[in-house]
Amino acid sequence: MIEVDQVSIAAKVPQLLPAFGEECSMRKSVLVIDDDRKLCSLLSDYLGDSGFEVISAPNAEDGLRCLAQYRPAIVILDVMLPGMDGFDTCRAIRQSSSIPIIMLTARGEVTDRVVGLELGADDYLSKPFEPRELVARIQAILRRRRAAEEVWSFGPLQVDPERRSVSLDGQPVPLTTAEFDLLELLVRSRGRVLSRNHILESVRGESWELFDRSIDVLISRLRHKLADDARKPRYIRTVRGAGYAFVGAPDDDS
Repeated sequence: MIEVDQVSIAAKVPQLLPAFGEECSMRKSVLVIDDDRKLCSLLSDYLGDSGFEVISAPNAEDGLRCLAQYRPAIVILDVMLPGMDGFDTCRAIRQSSSIPIIMLTARGEVTDRVVGLELGADDYLSKPFEPRELVARIQAILRRRRAAEEVWSFGPLQVDPERRSVSLDGQPVPLTTAEFDLLELLVRSRGRVLSRNHILESVRGESWELFDRSIDVLISRLRHKLADDARKPRYIRTVRGAGYAFVGAPDDDS
């Protein structure tokens, strides 16, 4: 289990982050945001036996930083967190991510479950619970998520998030891991302007000592490979002073 405490994540775990252009080694990871250390330790052992890597954070602030840095497969989120509670944390996650979320509560009230689901949680589990039930729910959600993944088509451009492949006019477009991660981030946020800081944190992790210009260079390389003219963008538009937005029209738009 990777446990994140109040110590700065940037100082504590930079060696665990993937290098620029390398594949992340923690694709099947679970982020547990809960201040119950005993529960986190139990889940680490049980989920580890089921093939998952567990990242543990005791509060919302550290949890959100872990989410940006590690890009886990799913989030297990306790409602009664110190500081920002689980509901506000779920709302914050949903502002920029569609990652699956399972919420935990010790109260078990119907109102809590309804609020959590309305805020975008995928499932709800009342404490105490059987760890094997949580594992079963995680696996079910991830199976549904994989089944729902499909190839995104924008005219001649096709993006396959499951195979992490891109083609243009039927020809494969070789992208580095960072280039694909950037493209996927933009496509999933289609129509929304993403700031350079948001892109930096999402694609490479906020502990890296980077600068805004590195994102501009990455965008330029991606545009070149997609034959996208920055002056008349078909896919990636620059919003001066704000960031970048994916503006490609999907084939199923009327």
